[in-house]
Amino acid sequence: MKTLKILNQSACCDPSSNCCTFAESTLPVAIIGAGPVGLAAAAQLVSKKQAFILLEKGKEVGANIRTWGHVTLFSPWKYNMDTAAKKMLQKTDWQEPHADDIPTGNQLIDSYLKPLAALKELKPFIYTNHQIIAITRKFSDKMKSKNRSQNPFVLYVNVDGRIKSFEARAVLDATGTWGNPNPAQGNGVWLPSEKALQLYIDYHIPNIEKKHSLYANKKIAVIGGGHSAINSLLNLAALKEDESATDITWILRKEHIEMAYGGEQKDELIARGSLGTHIRQLVEEDKIQVVTPFFISSLKKEEDKISIIGTKCNEAHTLKGFDRLIVNTGNRPDYSINAEIRFDIAATTESVSALAPLIDPNKHSCGTVKPHGEAELRQPESNFYVVGSKSYGRAPTFLMATGYEQVRSIVAYLTGDIDSSRHVELNLPETGVCNSGIGGCC
Repeated sequence: MKTLKILNQSACCDPSSNCCTFAESTLPVAIIGAGPVGLAAAAQLVSKKQAFILLEKGKEVGANIRTWGHVTLFSPWKYNMDTAAKKMLQKTDWQEPHADDIPTGNQLIDSYLKPLAALKELKPFIYTNHQIIAITRKFSDKMKSKNRSQNPFVLYVNVDGRIKSFEARAVLDATGTWGNPNPAQGNGVWLPSEKALQLYIDYHIPNIEKKHSLYANKKIAVIGGGHSAINSLLNLAALKEDESATDITWILRKEHIEMAYGGEQKDELIARGSLGTHIRQLVEEDKIQVVTPFFISSLKKEEDKISIIGTKCNEAHTLKGFDRLIVNTGNRPDYSINAEIRFDIAATTESVSALAPLIDPNKHSCGTVKPHGEAELRQPESNFYVVGSKSYGRAPTFLMATGYEQVRSIVAYLTGDIDSSRHVELNLPETGVCNSGIGGCC
């Protein structure tokens, strides 16, 4: 039996067993997902001298970010670091990045997340290669109400094919949405015809420099109207400068292409605004062919080429001859691990219900979100919270700073600091545009 010291609280855990349990008085808060928001939650708990465990399915912290590590963020460092985490790092020999510099995904991991996870206050309680398969209440299923909130949570975890269980007094689900992409098909349904073409489709921003042969002098379609799609298009355009036969088509649902450019000079995040300005220039120079509004109904492979079948301005239309597709249509949350937890999500956005009116792109897409914290994120299941990008569901407007304030407020509430949990401040840079542009035709 191994005894772990957690901030002056002891917990008994035998790593070789299938069950990791803590004394009732020292049950930790369980955090799922060691991305920026999950690690921020850990730092906030440490600042309050609270026990925690952080479970990450990847082999390192920020594992999902590593898959797009070559991509430059549009938010500078000052928006990308949690306050409590930064204070802890500043007490070490950590080299703090300049506040106005803009990191890549890899730099975010290597210059911030990894040094944070390596701190002695955090490292012993971070478990990588631990994939959550279910969360429930001890002695209860979803139906049972008696004494429910008094029972601890039980988290079932796959560790190299072996199932272990962990107990916790509260759970913060910060698993995000990355790795669960939306399909190319406009109505959101995954059809077998699209799944059969997975070898010819990227659902992320590909590292074109490393996979040069897949794109150079090929006919490529980029599907999607957001920042990820624009990043993919800019990378392809850079490739086209050296490989002039590269053919680029941009397919999206927006009524007018100008709606995809965002706020440009009006955007308070300069790098985000410049994405729109740069892509506008490429479109106006005819370096990118635009097809919009186009609603995709299916994909088909014909003679080693991909055809995209859909509707343009209410008329059937087929786009032919593509060698490869980049589908950047956003991501969606996976709630399968939450099936035995009582939680509430919005029907439209699949976000936490109280957030839906603030972030639903059908109603709101300005990038400015009203301050929100524990009260808005509270679920029917006591002490269970969905945080970070997963709390936004399918809505595309999440910024890391939002998640940091979410977990700060929740930790304050869990530690009895109710006033602090209610005093939520969220100052996000405005996009300079307030419409989604989806709908209507020609």
